[in-house]
Amino acid sequence: MPSSTPPRWQRSKTKLFLAAALAAASPVAALDLASQYQAEPHLSPLPRTDAERARINAVAAPATDFSAPEQFEDLPAGAATVRARADDEAFSQHSANLSFEQELEFKLGNGLFKKIWVFSPSSTKASDGLGPLYNARSCQRCHLKDGRGHVPEQPDYASTTMFLRVSTPGPVPPELQEITDYIGTAPDPNYGSQLQDFSAPGIIPEYKLQVDYEEFEVALNGNETATLRRPSYTAANLAYGPLAEGAMLSPRVAPLMIGLGLLEAIPASDILAHADEADADGDGISGRANLVWSPEFNRIMLGRFGLKAGAPTVHQQSAGAFSGDIGISTPLFPAHAGECTDLQAACQSAPHGGADFRETEIDQPNMDLVTFYSRNLGVPARRGADAPQVLDGKRVFYDTGCASCHVPKYVTHRLADRAEQSFQLIWPYSDMLLHDMGEGLADNRPEARATGSEWRTPPLWGIGLTQQVSPRATFLHDGRARTLLEAILWHGGEAEAAKSRVVDLPPEDRATLIIFLESL
Repeated sequence: MPSSTPPRWQRSKTKLFLAAALAAASPVAALDLASQYQAEPHLSPLPRTDAERARINAVAAPATDFSAPEQFEDLPAGAATVRARADDEAFSQHSANLSFEQELEFKLGNGLFKKIWVFSPSSTKASDGLGPLYNARSCQRCHLKDGRGHVPEQPDYASTTMFLRVSTPGPVPPELQEITDYIGTAPDPNYGSQLQDFSAPGIIPEYKLQVDYEEFEVALNGNETATLRRPSYTAANLAYGPLAEGAMLSPRVAPLMIGLGLLEAIPASDILAHADEADADGDGISGRANLVWSPEFNRIMLGRFGLKAGAPTVHQQSAGAFSGDIGISTPLFPAHAGECTDLQAACQSAPHGGADFRETEIDQPNMDLVTFYSRNLGVPARRGADAPQVLDGKRVFYDTGCASCHVPKYVTHRLADRAEQSFQLIWPYSDMLLHDMGEGLADNRPEARATGSEWRTPPLWGIGLTQQVSPRATFLHDGRARTLLEAILWHGGEAEAAKSRVVDLPPEDRATLIIFLESL
């Protein structure tokens, strides 16, 4: 690289500050289409002063010195950071800065997150309504110990932590037609928006998930190799007829749950400051915001949650999971039959748990408890942030360009009503934007603005403890990567250049990069 070309971290820094400066002058003209949808009705932020903005810009600037940790780097969630436990409860602690009363609220939410739902009719009126079709009987059975799920094992392929989403090409809803690049989809007429492999007695499950792998080797610099596995997915034993013509399937493994409230509290303008849809700086990295409909607030909002950023808030993501994964009706998604389609007569007519003393199978006060719990699962402290190998791996992380998408840090909104997430310096290592990850990772199923090869940059905090919490957990959206190195080697598209740099690294640098990731 010519000496006149600034290093990648410097170009990322320039991109951030240029976008921030332009946004201050003219938000709509400076940024992309998403700038018109920065409203955050789920938050009550206080305005930032000029002095605060200057401080935040300085604190959030990319690292330039890799001889020592940055200030507060060992506290990835700021004052909400929890101690790093050495057991499988590492992701199940409440944020460290909750009040005594909030701890009680968290524990009540935890009880609902773990609750095993039962079929209707049942004498357990507060817990009935499961299904009739479902993927899991509780939130915890998908998000094992609040961590990642895993792929199903042969020979029976039964899994409560992975499923297939499904959709067909469809029209753009009227309320979204102002988003000119929104991609219209529709549920499969026989199977809905996701396939369920469990059911109530007397009702046939929709399918059985089958995963097959083809292994191949990748050569690495230094006479090393890595073995990757290319998955193929089969919706076997389809019980309600064939999938519709043009049906698109997408495998999903349950992601870990930590730090969600802090991600929700990042100012939309700070996320959009990293967007560069036309790649104006020529670094090969664009980054686009997903824009989605919020039935909660009846408006278009910035997508933040889900593997393609398809949900704007923790509450909507949680309510959608109750409906699709467990078949539990909520005030936001009140269909008692969950994902059952109109063509599934037995499912539609099955007993449900909303008939007696409640309108939906989980009511809003209990949904609020689940949402509070989901917002406040604590992020564990860094381990060994000052270790020489970790610091050297951090340098490699920047030098290879990983920080261009996995943006290290933000300062959350100053919030009037959420002190636990208010004005915290956090280190999620994500820009929260969509990136084209290439054909190798493409599911070829769009979601809102996200194309079939685009994914939201996943946060990396806690990634080093993933397999401590759940030894069977694997990485990427479909769990194909068994190690962090395998996950890196699947990167393509906008990340192809960064992946190639990792391939070309001397073995010792590649090893320190993994050590750095394991410290997060």
